Amino acid sequence: MSPQEASLFVTWARGCGPVRHQDATQEAVQALLESLVAEGRLSSIHQGLDILIAADRLAAAGMWLTVHMTYARHVRLDGRPLTADDFKPDPQGHTGGALNMVPAYAGYLALNALTGITRGWLMGQGHCVAAIDACNLLVGNLTPEHARRYNVSDEGLSRFVQDFYSYAVDSDGRPASPLGSHVNVHTAGGISEGGYLGFAELQYVHMPLPGERLVAFLSDGAFEEQRGSDWAPRWWRAEDSGFVAPVMIANGRRIEQRSTMQQQGGVDWFSEHLRHNGFHPVVIDGHDPAAYVCALWQAEHAQQQALDAVKTGHSPYPVALHYIIAECEKGFGFPGAGSNRAHNLPLAGNPSRDENARAEFNHGASDLYVPPPLLQEMQAVLAKHEVQQRPRERDHALMRRHVAAVDVVIPEWQATGERASPMAALDTLFCRIADANPGHRIRIGNPDELASNRMTQTLARCKHRVVEPEAGNAEAVDGSIITALNEEAVACAALANKGGLNLVVSYEAFAVKMLGTMRQEIIFARHQKEAGISPQWLAVPFLLTSHTWENGKNEQSHQDPTLCEALLGEMSDTSVVRFPVDANSAMACLGDAYQRRAELHALVVPKGELPVYLDGKQATQLVRDGALRLAGKTGSPLQLIAVGAYQLVQSQKAWQRLHERGLHAELVVMLEPGRFREPRDPEEAGILAPEAVREALFSNRNTVRIIVSHTRPEPLLGILQGATETTGRHLQALGYRNRGGTLNVAGMLYANRCSWVHVLAACADALGLPRSALLGTEELAVLEGEGDVLKVIGNP
Repeated sequence: MSPQEASLFVTWARGCGPVRHQDATQEAVQALLESLVAEGRLSSIHQGLDILIAADRLAAAGMWLTVHMTYARHVRLDGRPLTADDFKPDPQGHTGGALNMVPAYAGYLALNALTGITRGWLMGQGHCVAAIDACNLLVGNLTPEHARRYNVSDEGLSRFVQDFYSYAVDSDGRPASPLGSHVNVHTAGGISEGGYLGFAELQYVHMPLPGERLVAFLSDGAFEEQRGSDWAPRWWRAEDSGFVAPVMIANGRRIEQRSTMQQQGGVDWFSEHLRHNGFHPVVIDGHDPAAYVCALWQAEHAQQQALDAVKTGHSPYPVALHYIIAECEKGFGFPGAGSNRAHNLPLAGNPSRDENARAEFNHGASDLYVPPPLLQEMQAVLAKHEVQQRPRERDHALMRRHVAAVDVVIPEWQATGERASPMAALDTLFCRIADANPGHRIRIGNPDELASNRMTQTLARCKHRVVEPEAGNAEAVDGSIITALNEEAVACAALANKGGLNLVVSYEAFAVKMLGTMRQEIIFARHQKEAGISPQWLAVPFLLTSHTWENGKNEQSHQDPTLCEALLGEMSDTSVVRFPVDANSAMACLGDAYQRRAELHALVVPKGELPVYLDGKQATQLVRDGALRLAGKTGSPLQLIAVGAYQLVQSQKAWQRLHERGLHAELVVMLEPGRFREPRDPEEAGILAPEAVREALFSNRNTVRIIVSHTRPEPLLGILQGATETTGRHLQALGYRNRGGTLNVAGMLYANRCSWVHVLAACADALGLPRSALLGTEELAVLEGEGDVLKVIGNP
């Protein structure tokens, strides 16, 4: 190190504002800079020190702007104290966590500048978004929406802080401000809201493709919120994944008390926990951007060494991933740090009304203040992307996903009239799709048993991912099936793989536990579309099988259509819910899903053998139109609408009896109810079933309509009331009535009043006919619970 560089090193070592550098960090920085110069990544140590000094200034200025976002209406770049009128009457913000996030993000930006590599980033604690948005504004890393509204001037920064929690709404009912309380689609580089704590922890290891690098900022609160991130070393393979660097910001507090980790023994206890789970823990000073820089580079270097050892046969999987624990004080750098109130509003009072709180704010802000000339110098040093020929952080690799289209595979259609398992048909089709698209990384989320759900070929082809394969089992070190008795963890494995081909298979009842992570993905993708962004990841099918109607033997805990009902409540252009009725319609649904982008497809699929009603042409038409007339003539006085496979079996039996008795009726298969709802905005209107289809099926308002649904009746009545509107009381629905237990399929149908006998009773009542006009003596007795109920209803 030259005398000039040594002098600059001393300047850096003094820190900036509250940022200080421990002796261990100083030693690590010196070694790092020498290494980067030797590798040719830096021209000199001087260049590296300039970047680290800029990172310190960004950390201080970022915290300064973050506290203004919480409390202030106006920002003064000259640093003069704010008066009462300069403060918000109703301050809001997750301020303590955001303050802790600022040095972490500054370190991330500095490492990118030091190495000439733009890494992806992910933040599990999405409520700390103020840190990201503040730093991005100060360094000029902005999305177009932010760049149009904000800049580093008194006016631009004041507008910025006023937009934070402004609650303004536009004429369409959407937030008028591009700033959110969590990461949103206008957050530069944001790929996940992070509103559901714990899902980033489950996803990060499955995100980067080979050659990519990802820094995942995690939360100690999320550690107690969601288990499963401990398994990351079990899943990471260099052959199909890029480098990942998990960073836990361990500030020791959640909203009202100490975190579980702190109560168990703090960082020492957590480090030991990580070692037991295959990580290599590294504890750093979480207040210092330079500490993040050194630890992140060390983590990537160690991962490369481990990869080399695996390739040469000197070391097996799992690789001990470096796990960085950034120990820090909640709300560091501002009054109130370390207290319970640091989580949200760290000051003891409201500065707009409380003179003491106002003085406390101004004093705390003055310690963080960085003059404008130094801000400009900082930005110039950190934002040399063109010179380094690398993308800005807003455009990191995970933001630019554009997955190649899946080659179309024509299903091997089943012959009508035969019986076949829809799940078995999907098993065959998925393997053919995988074989035809070898360039797509595959992730299959499996919380239970693929074989029991008729996915035997997929299991044999893709195999469970394990570290020590057991002879005779479908296991492999490089397997594509992520299996764990944790629905959220395996769903996240597929949802994280936005660079590849995905599938999730679950019992319908237990897939309810996936709803939170599914909803987070649905919302974020929907918001991207609304903002004119077109995410290009392939739609992810969720196969909900061993479902409500065929899982009666396992008690009512296994009989639950809640997930598809909840997903029908989301926007139907992104949350696609389909009820295939046979093997051919199931295959048509899966093939169609892989031709779509940025959608989640919930397919409620039976695994039992059922009649094949539709040929290939009809199945394709059903997917295209959303519904199909299977029997009967247009304009019939009675219409049966079957939503679900077992429901079609019962409706077809009822239709056949009606036909035999000389009553004209239509039998309609409805695959996708969401396409027949009253649209809630223009985007949803764009996916409605064609007008000609809706007119042909539902234009006659005098028709008596009876819906027979896989779901509870009420959701379907609400969704379809507009499309199926009739005069008088001519619309009713049969469905799951929360009846179950240890039953077979026929018993489930009877218990929930959904058998063909009950459908005919409903028809008679709606038409004003005596039930005896449609039902025989034995069948009438069954309605009263007499006779051999199961024999009369028969095998579906």
